[in-house]
Amino acid sequence: MTAPVVREQLMAVVEGSPKAVGAHDRSTWVALFAEEGQINDPVGSRPHNGQAAIESFYDTFIAPNSITFHVERDIVCGRTVWRDLSLATEMSTGVVLDVPMHLRYDLVGEPDSLRIGTLYAHWELATMLSQLATAGVAGMKAAAKLTPQLLSNQGIGGALGFSRGIFGVGDKGKKAASRFLDAAAVGRTPPVPVELPAGTQLSKADVNALLTGVTKSKMLVAGRTVTASVIVCGEPAIALFGFEASGHRLNRVRFFTES
Repeated sequence: MTAPVVREQLMAVVEGSPKAVGAHDRSTWVALFAEEGQINDPVGSRPHNGQAAIESFYDTFIAPNSITFHVERDIVCGRTVWRDLSLATEMSTGVVLDVPMHLRYDLVGEPDSLRIGTLYAHWELATMLSQLATAGVAGMKAAAKLTPQLLSNQGIGGALGFSRGIFGVGDKGKKAASRFLDAAAVGRTPPVPVELPAGTQLSKADVNALLTGVTKSKMLVAGRTVTASVIVCGEPAIALFGFEASGHRLNRVRFFTES
């Protein structure tokens, strides 16, 4: 049986990521992940599985850039840590991208040897590309450098896999998630399975009672998911919206709240 962990132990691992990124410490950053760790960045793109792929991810997206984490809040739910933040990335050409983000870390292992099992980075690839396109010459140079970096470190398959991050439920999915929250706020929650907290499915009566008054702020679409920064039951949370395999119909909503 895996021993229980406390918030400070989980956060120590999560905080290790921006520290290693800021120091450009490749070995320390890669060592934060489990041997069979996985990175989904952005969610919807092809995952990076295992140490070699994680090293290539670092070489492609972290090593050439200066990255600053601007964290608004952290939410720890079981062994999952959500960071509500924006990422400022200064590329080698000088262009700075400011990307709103929800980062989800699923941690594994014993308390004294915790590692990141899976990292899910929820952010909008279209937003980043739009910022590059409007950044003038520096943006054009950055885009021109990113393409060969992708091909060199990820190969054609990896480059195409990264571009998949622009597809998914899109604005229609975000609007569906927004409508759900608006209806729930006034006690008319649509008939979609709801977990609050994540892992605990609620009855219809409990859903209406607990979600009435819910408020939302930042909403992001990545792949076939939407995430939202919300206040539910008076506490900050991250809402994760799942969709059916095709189309824009919600099939599950999970609220990650502080344990």
